[in-house]
Amino acid sequence: MPSYPAVSDESASLLKELGARLRLARKRRGWSAEALAQRAGITRVTLSRLEVGEPAATSLGTLARVMGALGMAGDLALLARDDRVGHDRRDALLLAPRKPALPRRISLKRLPHLRSVAAWHLPDPDTRLSPEEVLSLYERNWRHIEPAKIVGEEAALLRKLTSTIGKGVLLV
Repeated sequence: MPSYPAVSDESASLLKELGARLRLARKRRGWSAEALAQRAGITRVTLSRLEVGEPAATSLGTLARVMGALGMAGDLALLARDDRVGHDRRDALLLAPRKPALPRRISLKRLPHLRSVAAWHLPDPDTRLSPEEVLSLYERNWRHIEPAKIVGEEAALLRKLTSTIGKGVLLV
């Protein structure tokens, strides 16, 4: 026979309670264990083991067959329906402060040092580039850039571009 891993005390207690409720449902209908086992397509021994909460006897298939035979198949839909742990975890993530997303287009007006060093040739000082293009400009022209002159919003944007698009690495 296969060996089954031990279940926790809490799970064992819940299985015993479930087995007792199934036994009570069978008795309320006035059925013998043999009659219910036959309707469920299992042996009487398996039903008896299920009714006492034996972990090895409580497969989902066996449980579904017995509950179906008792007319309680709808109760299976209630199992694990309220995932409180998952909901709490998801809610915590939703309530956590979000990091602002990168803008879709970045105006060179926001990047005075980059504009003066690497984008001086562009006719419009308000030229808008994608975040990828901006990071590429920094990387390709780093030899002309003076890091000490990258301050404020420009410095914050460069850090964000490096951490997101550059995956933490500025290729210079």
